[in-house]
Amino acid sequence: MDKAKVQLFSDSLRKNLLEETKKRAAHYGITGKTIAMVEQEFEDSIIIGGEVYPRSIRDQRAFLVKEIEKKGYDRVIEEVTYTWFNRFVAIRFMEVNDYLPARVFSSASAGKTDPDILTKALDLTFLDIDREHVLDLKSDGRHEELFRYLFLRLCNYLHTTMPFLFEPIQDYSELLFPDRLLHTDSMLGDLNTIIPEDDWKETEIIGWIYQDYIAEKKDLLIKAKKQYTVDQIPAVTQLFTPKWIVQYMVENSLGRLWMLNHPHSRLYERMEVYIRPDEQETDFLKISSPEELKVCDPACGSGHILVYAFDLLYEIYKEEGYLEQEIPEFILTHNLYGIEIDKRAGSLAAFALVMKARRMDKKFFDHPVQPHICVLENIELDEEDIDSYITAVGSNLFPTDLRETLMQFTEAENFGSLIQPSFGDVKDIRKILAEKNMSSNLLLFDTHQKVLKVLEQTQFLGMKYHVVVANPPYMGGKGQNNRLKEFAKKYYPDSKSDLFAMFIERNMDLTLKGGYIGMMTSYTWMFLSSYEKLRTRILDDTTIITLVRPEYHAFFESAYVPICSFVLYATTLKEFKGGFIDLKDFYGADIQGPKALEIIKNYNSYLMGA
Repeated sequence: MDKAKVQLFSDSLRKNLLEETKKRAAHYGITGKTIAMVEQEFEDSIIIGGEVYPRSIRDQRAFLVKEIEKKGYDRVIEEVTYTWFNRFVAIRFMEVNDYLPARVFSSASAGKTDPDILTKALDLTFLDIDREHVLDLKSDGRHEELFRYLFLRLCNYLHTTMPFLFEPIQDYSELLFPDRLLHTDSMLGDLNTIIPEDDWKETEIIGWIYQDYIAEKKDLLIKAKKQYTVDQIPAVTQLFTPKWIVQYMVENSLGRLWMLNHPHSRLYERMEVYIRPDEQETDFLKISSPEELKVCDPACGSGHILVYAFDLLYEIYKEEGYLEQEIPEFILTHNLYGIEIDKRAGSLAAFALVMKARRMDKKFFDHPVQPHICVLENIELDEEDIDSYITAVGSNLFPTDLRETLMQFTEAENFGSLIQPSFGDVKDIRKILAEKNMSSNLLLFDTHQKVLKVLEQTQFLGMKYHVVVANPPYMGGKGQNNRLKEFAKKYYPDSKSDLFAMFIERNMDLTLKGGYIGMMTSYTWMFLSSYEKLRTRILDDTTIITLVRPEYHAFFESAYVPICSFVLYATTLKEFKGGFIDLKDFYGADIQGPKALEIIKNYNSYLMGA
């Protein structure tokens, strides 16, 4: 994969979409400085700034204005830009991989410039198109309008399969859909040409595109050297994990647990970075069926770790004799869980998993299963409303700890997976409440929806997992906003110096005893005095199975990042000898993975007597 072309693609598409979004907003009298008022309304039209517009846009525009007044112009424009960026990337990925009935941005026929979705418009019956409307647009030569109509129909069609990415388009996102997409100098040229089609066939590309999309904003925020607001945290803390490190963490946690339970398994033959144990763990979790395994990434970003875990789980299921076309559904239903505070990244993580499932099962779209990706949201509940709600549904369902939990998500987008619910197992209560019909009680309906959302988030954060694997966010005390600092001081006194250290503690709590924790973090926790108590807890409560320290330029030649990656066994083994790899003498990102593979291969061969 050519990373330079991926970066060029992300930068170009983002800038073009941002410019188009601003132009479309200005077209309706909305800029960063002024918002024109609706001057007159007629039966079929409205007048804004002396211009006449169809009355149909009134409600969408009003909603847009309301959002700008609440969030600010720049943030709303950025959100809309990213909405279309995500959808453009998703559709381009699907068309290149032949997951759509027709190409949307290009043509499968050599020499044709018009996208297939235009030339085959009347054949796209699956989109439930208005044939008369399509014929009118074609006969009048209104190709831009036709493309827009078909594209929006496609987004609504994809909602059934991927509601997390393709919400029904009826709001201001439709109003701000990019214009002039069919012109020779439009962004479609970049979509079709910058990244070679072969590179689009790797699911990993989704994560790299997202990483590059936020790179400019991340650089600006870091250079500002100030506390970060809640909406800035995702951009400044996310770092895409190199593939070989993902393999190392997943194979030596999930793969290791499976091998301990099934010592005759040939899974090790498919795990390049798996370190064969010199001595065996004791009291490991007993796993008789792949369906029992629960793997969580509590800061999943765009899903790179979960995608590789999917691959390894697929091999486990296949080895156990499951039908190959049924395996993707089993994996998404039983095994993988992701938690994220950034809706955009969470949507891409879910999309990446669905694309994995579709690759393994050509009929997956006929019976789609939604991935377990929980995007945490702020949920604020009023004490009096809770009292009324509890009285209405039954006080026996709400013990004291659960009532406390209902109040723990007011800043979920700030604290993320670090929240530790007072009440853990809410599965049964959530099911009971979900079956209650509160629509007739308008006063309690809103509270009911909020309670269900809290319970969904609690279920993810209150569970215990067999394997927890993560590249958590990095942020020292200087970047933490005041509320995050207070939270860290109260709940993570031994690791409050940085988010990554707090996640080490949190992941230990999320993991079942005898399970595994795989992480990539800064290596400073190993020697700084501020992490002394954290080190003590790690040594008292877990066993370091393996640790690798890459050279400082493990990501990019220009980036100096002191990191390590390690796997913890969630119980203590005295006198256990772990496997440690030091790559500091091997300069550069390109050589890190190959050198790690070489060292592990030689070690495994030594153990086997080869």
